[in-house]
Amino acid sequence: MDNTMKRIILLAFVTLNIFGLNADTLTLKAGHPDTYIVKKGDTLWDISGYFLKDPWRWPKLWGVNPQIANPHLIYPGDRLTLVFIDGQPRLVKKQHIKKGVEGRIVPKDGAIPAIDLALIQPYLVQNRVVAQEWLDEQPMVLSGESPSKHHILGDVVYVNADMPVGQKVAIYQPGREFSDTETGEDLGREVILTASGRVTANGEVSKVELLSNLRETKIGYAVVPVEDDALMSAYFLPTAAELDVPAHVLATASQNREAGKLEVVYLDKGLAAGVQPGHVFAIYRDGEEVVLDNSGTPVRPVDRSTYDKLVAHISDDKVFKVPDVYHGNLMVFKVFDKTSLGLIMQSDRAVRVKDKLITPDSLIELGE
Repeated sequence: MDNTMKRIILLAFVTLNIFGLNADTLTLKAGHPDTYIVKKGDTLWDISGYFLKDPWRWPKLWGVNPQIANPHLIYPGDRLTLVFIDGQPRLVKKQHIKKGVEGRIVPKDGAIPAIDLALIQPYLVQNRVVAQEWLDEQPMVLSGESPSKHHILGDVVYVNADMPVGQKVAIYQPGREFSDTETGEDLGREVILTASGRVTANGEVSKVELLSNLRETKIGYAVVPVEDDALMSAYFLPTAAELDVPAHVLATASQNREAGKLEVVYLDKGLAAGVQPGHVFAIYRDGEEVVLDNSGTPVRPVDRSTYDKLVAHISDDKVFKVPDVYHGNLMVFKVFDKTSLGLIMQSDRAVRVKDKLITPDSLIELGE
């Protein structure tokens, strides 16, 4: 092997190692504090945002072991101090111990969560995405004892199935049908919880008393036995999502055209693609394709004439794709077979349907 080839291989090796080192190094935010007193209402993500350029990497800042289900609990009143261990920034805490009037230590509760659970609690319980075939097989509300078309707390409804007396059920309203925007693949049907109930009498048609209601229940809504997995873990350990192909924003939970920080969106990838709760994605908008017209003047897509559109299809040397634009990041908190739900944790710009979701790259984001 000649010296030139050896130098090339050595340079490549050094470059890869430097890249790997930088990608795994926490970058502190300019002007970060040296200490912080935890306040009621704080989240781990919020606190890390005072110290880190990438707040989603708070587990590394705390030195969390991913194998530990519930690591170091942080409580209001705790003092956090920034130190360096083996050259890496770490937050260590000095507990705030509250004592009673007789000097006894009072047990603390209310450890701060990773994120504000109030933002996602409705979606943890209420929203699901299911196969249409599964939905078609579920019993449904036929009518109710009340002549009203809308049934609420305390009402009794009739269900076209013989269900065990005492069975707890959830009643779902059919929502949107989701499909892959590129392939057309069926991704499932959104269903939204309207009420919970209990079977009070059974037979060919069973009676269900509504024990709670989030919205009015109507005929045709699906009636499903309550599942244990409806009570999901409230603890999320964020990790970088790594998929073979990018995911995309499928829809906003609010059904608006755009979503912003701390709003919920659907993703077009789920368990089948390897998505898990806690996965963090960077959000990017595809860069525009700029076309050069006859005079060599750049023309953006919104300003293209019919001729410019034709050139964009047949002349590669006159088409330039500008870089994708970073818009923020989101964390997945609920996963279905082919879709999932994510909370937008950081948003530099409005997030839209079809925005691309890829593995967070600290080196790219630092360059924005």
